[in-house]
Amino acid sequence: MKESQEGITVKKDGDFSEWYTQVIQKAELADYSKVSGCIVFRPRAYHIWETAKENLDKEFKKTGVKNAYFPLLVPESLLNKESEHVKGFKPEVAWVTQTGSSKLNERLAIRPTSETIMYDHYKKWIRSWKDLPLKINQWCNIIRWEFKHATPFLRTREFLWQEGHNVFATEKEVEENTLLMLDVYEKILKEIYAIPVIKGKKSEKEKFAGALYTLSLETLLPNGKAIQCCTSHNLAQNFSKPFDITFLDKNEKKQYAWQNSWGFTTRTIGIMIAIHGDDKGLIVPPRLAETQVVIIPILFDKTKEKVLKKANEIFKLLKDYKVYLDDREDYSPGWKFNEHELNGVPVRIELGPKDLENNQAVLVRRDSLKKENVKFKDLNKKIGETLESIQKNLYEKAKKSLYDNINEVKNLNDAKKIINSGKIAKVNWCTGAKCEEIIKTKIEGAKSLNISLTEKARGKCFNCGNDAKGVSYFAKSY
Repeated sequence: MKESQEGITVKKDGDFSEWYTQVIQKAELADYSKVSGCIVFRPRAYHIWETAKENLDKEFKKTGVKNAYFPLLVPESLLNKESEHVKGFKPEVAWVTQTGSSKLNERLAIRPTSETIMYDHYKKWIRSWKDLPLKINQWCNIIRWEFKHATPFLRTREFLWQEGHNVFATEKEVEENTLLMLDVYEKILKEIYAIPVIKGKKSEKEKFAGALYTLSLETLLPNGKAIQCCTSHNLAQNFSKPFDITFLDKNEKKQYAWQNSWGFTTRTIGIMIAIHGDDKGLIVPPRLAETQVVIIPILFDKTKEKVLKKANEIFKLLKDYKVYLDDREDYSPGWKFNEHELNGVPVRIELGPKDLENNQAVLVRRDSLKKENVKFKDLNKKIGETLESIQKNLYEKAKKSLYDNINEVKNLNDAKKIINSGKIAKVNWCTGAKCEEIIKTKIEGAKSLNISLTEKARGKCFNCGNDAKGVSYFAKSY
């Protein structure tokens, strides 16, 4: 018997960091590379990204977006074209300065984001109002170098993402589309990842460098740290002017275009691991899972042939799902149960000789570990219902956890207590940059997550006492 694999040895609520590290390694999600801050995406994790990508891509295309690809290397002269943008990104940029023994005449940035390289081409492609809107997305990798502590998926120097860059003739169109793309992200996080979010607008201090404003989706991890899931930026004309992206309108007058950009990354894999996992390991929402159902036959010499025959029948019966028949004979059933729980498989079917006698199988849910005897004739329908139930339950459980950890407070002292206890403070705030700096100083590690798009502020700012301009969320954050 090859039964040396050890499960998760720490409690999630006891040592979250060690728990997270063990899950990604023992569930074979990632491996550390020789380059600090860069990871290997193992097949189980990459499948999650492929599934998210497939679902996102369908939604993007419904809005008229087309996929393209732009170069990895960005000339320094292009990166410098939008001053606020380059100032925000320069600390994170990795540069190519020579090839072989020859120094380059101009440094080339390894893309930290692609606005500048893409917009240099957009100015050539857009001539008339008839060329608009232009809606382009690319799936690619990104390098951002400036940080101290890497956490696989959540914070790495290289990550995978999509970045969409749309161009419009009017301000109204770009405003509507910037919100629409955020809505797409919210749908995928809710329906595929089973992750609840807080939707809002970033503060001036926290917005994307070069944007008029940034919209974001935020959530809270079990370690008491909030995290940004994705963003959608209204760039207004801040890039069209330096890049000369213009068009002739219907009156033959030259106009600057209106633009946005929007991105969703492999960080979401880490968020999913952190939110849904438990002390036994990974829990993968059924709509993301590489294997939705594992069938484990319990084999004895006398009944082995009959049990395997029935297991194969069930395997064929469940052809509409992602099913794995684990008929390996050099591992015990108990070891297999633990392995598939560690790997987060949503549903397990146990099948032994006694089950054959009773015309049933044992069905085990990964989210609750609840066991149920199911007649063979009901199995196909029951699996479908159970997978949907697990998907819904994971979302509802995570949603309750998120909102149970949001507390409305009216002053800085109460906000400090809430934030230092690993929760989110919901406050009336002036939204000022100076006020935000003071809050960061007084509550170490705290920052604004975003400002509600729907709730109106009442009264005075919880910190400075000036008139409140928005309902905002503050927490410690990645």
